[in-house]
Amino acid sequence: MSSIIQLLPEHVANQIAAGEVIQRPASAVKELLENAVDAGATKIKLIIKEAGSTLIQVIDNGSGMNAFDARLAFSRHATSKIRNADDLWEIRTMGFRGEALASMAAVARVEMKTRPHSDETGTLIEVEGTEIKRQEPCACQPGTSIAIKNLFYNVPARRNFLKSNTVEIRHIFDEFHRVALAFPAIAFQLFSNDEEIFQLSPGNLKQRIAGIFGATWNEKLLPVQENTDLVSISGFAGKPEFARKTRGEQFFFVNNRYIRNSNLHHAVIAAYEGLIPQGTFPSYFIFFETNPARIDVNIHPTKTEIKFEDERSVYAILRSTIKRSIGAYSLAPQLDFDQNPAFEIPLPPKHVPANAPAPVINPGYDPFKNSGRPDGALKRLSQARWDQLAFIDQEALLLPGASTQENTGTENSIPWLLHGRYILSQVKSGLLIIDIIRAKERILFEKFIAHTAGAGASQQLLFPVVREFSAPDYALIQSIEPELKAMGFSLEPFGTRTMLINGVPPDILEQDAGKVLDQLIEQIHKGGEELKLDTKQAVAAKLAGLLARTGQISSEPSSLIALIEQLFACNTANYSPSGKSTVQILRMDELSARFGKS
Repeated sequence: MSSIIQLLPEHVANQIAAGEVIQRPASAVKELLENAVDAGATKIKLIIKEAGSTLIQVIDNGSGMNAFDARLAFSRHATSKIRNADDLWEIRTMGFRGEALASMAAVARVEMKTRPHSDETGTLIEVEGTEIKRQEPCACQPGTSIAIKNLFYNVPARRNFLKSNTVEIRHIFDEFHRVALAFPAIAFQLFSNDEEIFQLSPGNLKQRIAGIFGATWNEKLLPVQENTDLVSISGFAGKPEFARKTRGEQFFFVNNRYIRNSNLHHAVIAAYEGLIPQGTFPSYFIFFETNPARIDVNIHPTKTEIKFEDERSVYAILRSTIKRSIGAYSLAPQLDFDQNPAFEIPLPPKHVPANAPAPVINPGYDPFKNSGRPDGALKRLSQARWDQLAFIDQEALLLPGASTQENTGTENSIPWLLHGRYILSQVKSGLLIIDIIRAKERILFEKFIAHTAGAGASQQLLFPVVREFSAPDYALIQSIEPELKAMGFSLEPFGTRTMLINGVPPDILEQDAGKVLDQLIEQIHKGGEELKLDTKQAVAAKLAGLLARTGQISSEPSSLIALIEQLFACNTANYSPSGKSTVQILRMDELSARFGKS
């Protein structure tokens, strides 16, 4: 009987390992950056092209390698950090997985130039599909430069499963942020398609946060500090008023390694209980220092999930530390020396009695009096529109103010506003109820979609608004700029990761220009990695959803009727862009059933 167990060839084993280690371009970026940090670099440059699918290059001024080590580094399970199994419990370095370079070489063309500071010449190695094609001395700067070219060129199935460049570059930015935040004393640069995205100078953590996410973060942060025998905690947490609806800037680091931990996240949220609206999330940049023997980093292949030896105690320490920081911030005296004293309302003397307000009564008011047909009433809809509004029983519905010539016996109805959210109106079969917010969403959505055929109407701002964005947000704006322009936004690049907002759609107030754009980006991120619909529809739906919740509708019948007219003029009047009902009819038989037989 022939043997059925076979030893895999080296190149096949490396490709299998690559499937676990190098899942996308961002995975290679993470490994290369961590190796540069472990090499003692003080300057690290990351260069990417086509979201990493064409080129990923990391250049550092670290220790470099001699010719023997440079060749050995591409072997499986080769590492400079581990000598025996016990070392796994004392790891304080970053890139300790020995299969990283071998995995990259299995699915890409790799070129490495490296030179120790003590040597006059360096070593050039080119690897393709695990096979070393060339090794020779070369002239290069001290340190190491590794270029990963044409990632997954020999695994087309894996390459086809990569997301769009916008999504992949966002993952690369995420990995870059994590390493750059963990080591603020190291200078970092990032270039994408020959454009400089980041140039981060050495500094402290707060300066690094501001350098990555924008200068406005200086005023959003609260210092967090606690030292115990079990763990030391440091970093920053966001002020409660800056909580967002998306889980954006949330970072945990243990011994300078980025990690995810749902229990620790719950501890942070618990500290903000009662201080932020439900459904919003605070930002945080929390660093833990502990004995490596008290944590297990090998419970997940990517090393991003760890387990503490005494997680319950760490939870309690973190929660109380953040609560104390928030409390100290809230109790700090805040003096406003710029306040105009003319706006201060003096309290009346204690001996002066307060006059009770006199009620004003209109004896002629009759709430049941019909004021007649209001101005601007709906005109009778054409048969074509009725055919489109198949969700409404044509025989049962008479819109407010519609002609009664074809619906004899039905009186005109004046719409009413209920709790600022619903429009109520009498119809032939009962009660018409319209959700105002969903109706406005539908109206605005179809207006924006109509504008995407060309340049939409735009109101120019008297003073342009300058807005600085994080790198992922800036990349997102660039990717959807044609859609934003079609809907009425006028944007102009203004330096690195900064935009000038020169104009906005007419539905946006001038003072809300920057705020609406920030919220739009947040909503798109909240929707997931990919825009679910095509880009035009997705952006239009998000923007319509934001604007529909701004402003208040007048309770005047003419304003309510105008909104109803606009809704029923839409192509899909019965549903909001998210597929929720805009209109319901409460029929007379349903009302009778609720009250019972008389």
